[in-house]
Amino acid sequence: MPAKPITLGPVHFEKRGDAIEFLKAMLGRYDLGDRVNAEDAVYLRAALENHPESAKKIGCGIKDFSVRTADFGSRCFWVNRSDGTTEKFSISAAIRG
Repeated sequence: MPAKPITLGPVHFEKRGDAIEFLKAMLGRYDLGDRVNAEDAVYLRAALENHPESAKKIGCGIKDFSVRTADFGSRCFWVNRSDGTTEKFSISAAIRG
């Protein structure tokens, strides 16, 4: 199966797996409860817009992103919406579409 490229903000990846690794490395740089900085949020916004449930995940609009726990104690990115609600999202789902 040929590699499928993806672009996240200003960065182009020849393989989607490379984009997943990029975002996983980003996740690892943050502690639980941290807000994601503006530079990294550019990549997360682009990834979330690619998510198969992007409209549901984005909802009324993105305020920022944070790192919190998810199912079974795993860590993941959460989108914090402008109305104060939050939603977790999968890096893999966002990249694989």
